[in-house]
Amino acid sequence: MTSGTPGRPGTPDGPRGPGSAAETGPAGRSGGPVEVGRGRVSKVRRVRGSRRPPTVTTDTARPEGGGRAAAGDAPAPARQWPLLFVLGTAAVGLLVVGTDPFEQSFRVGTMLVGAALLLGAVLRRLLPSVGMLAVRSRFTDMATYGAMGSLIVLLALMVQPRPWLRIPFLEDILHLTVT
Repeated sequence: MTSGTPGRPGTPDGPRGPGSAAETGPAGRSGGPVEVGRGRVSKVRRVRGSRRPPTVTTDTARPEGGGRAAAGDAPAPARQWPLLFVLGTAAVGLLVVGTDPFEQSFRVGTMLVGAALLLGAVLRRLLPSVGMLAVRSRFTDMATYGAMGSLIVLLALMVQPRPWLRIPFLEDILHLTVT
């Protein structure tokens, strides 16, 4: 049970006095700075033994799976191999589009770029640690990479002239908007 007065809520350690490190506001949240060691100042006083994260953070957290993909003593490219693999695949696709070596190179190169994003979604799902390929939470990264990769591949299949994939209702929508 906590002790305190209506104006000054208490903590499990006892009431906060006028000389305490944090002053509380009307809702019982700490409003003043609290010294947190090594000269850092936090806006939230954490109750000892609480598993609840602070309501106000002073630093950014690394995304889930954002650790190194290889050991720390490995060279830098080996630590970031998932990101380099995805970027390399996308670079090959852009190279195919840029050099235009065959008739359908625009379509094939664009599909490689989309496939690189889909590969990023798969790697993000399967690997526990993907290095800098992890930007947000695992679900958000997978959804973003998957949706963008799918759309790019779909558009590459539908590009004119002579599309490899025809979706009639999309053609009808296009004709309604253009004419």
